[in-house]
Amino acid sequence: MSFDVPDDRRYLESHEWATTGGDTVRIGVSDFAQDELGDVVFVELPEAGDEIAAGEAFGVVESIKAVSDLYAPVSGEVAAVNEELFDRPELVNEDPYGDGWMLEVSPTEGGDAEELLDAGEYDDQIA
Repeated sequence: MSFDVPDDRRYLESHEWATTGGDTVRIGVSDFAQDELGDVVFVELPEAGDEIAAGEAFGVVESIKAVSDLYAPVSGEVAAVNEELFDRPELVNEDPYGDGWMLEVSPTEGGDAEELLDAGEYDDQIA
């Protein structure tokens, strides 16, 4: 099975993605992750203004199969939360790189995104 791995973002080995290049970093889970999870039924996310740290858990995604921690690809302050997911968690399955995004973070100085996997490296990991 082939999974969508856009090359305009970076990835954690734990299957979270981060967009780079703007003032904020948008975070979500990969197509592979949503497929492994199955139907997502609940998402727990931090609030705007909260601090998250790269490599540490920032939330939880619950599916019909499992409950999984979500890990931060970068450190920074949460600038926005996709509140639509609280009423429609299935967006994580339907559009993991679009409407299923989870957070926008104002990264701390220096950021951590360059240490993440690029699309080719992530694609090799899930192959």
